Amino acid sequence: MKGRLIVIEGIDGAGGETQSKKMLQYLQGRKIQAERVYYPDYGNPFGDLIHEYLHKKYEFNVNTQFLLYALDMVKDRERILGWLNQGKIVIADRYFTSTIAYQGLRLPIENALKFAEIFRLPKPDMILYLKVSPEISIKRKKVEKRNLDRNEENKAFLENVSKSYESLVKNQTWGSWFVIDGEKSIEQVFSQIKKVLRV
Repeated sequence: MKGRLIVIEGIDGAGGETQSKKMLQYLQGRKIQAERVYYPDYGNPFGDLIHEYLHKKYEFNVNTQFLLYALDMVKDRERILGWLNQGKIVIADRYFTSTIAYQGLRLPIENALKFAEIFRLPKPDMILYLKVSPEISIKRKKVEKRNLDRNEENKAFLENVSKSYESLVKNQTWGSWFVIDGEKSIEQVFSQIKKVLRV
């Protein structure tokens, strides 16, 4: 039995990390084999470069940004495919769909999808979009950390990324998208996720 790749998406502060960890715990508690990946994957060369870019230590053009974020996922392709072939559910806290939403603001989406095809990135079976407003995003991030990165502090940018996500949802780009109200409590959000998962 082939596994399923379930992706959790949303702008910064949407709650992807919290909900992906809850989902992993929930599935494992039901004796369902599951694994979790997250992006950016800080602690590896690509993730560390992304971190330094976000904190303004480097400036990269749009193409370089796209490649950095995309390569962070390409490096895990075999690992994810291996899990899927073992019949596991793979939960991704952000995935290539983030790259489409964020870098897709300044790059043609067709180019991004062509990249995914060329490098044979596993396609999500389900994408859960945790919808929160830019105001909620910034408010949550200010509680979580002292120094916001260039994306987290930029309300206009977050508004544009939100519109980008809405377009991906509307067009069901690169997978089946489901909208989750990310502004509810952690438990209420997870309750919505369980209804969509049907597990």
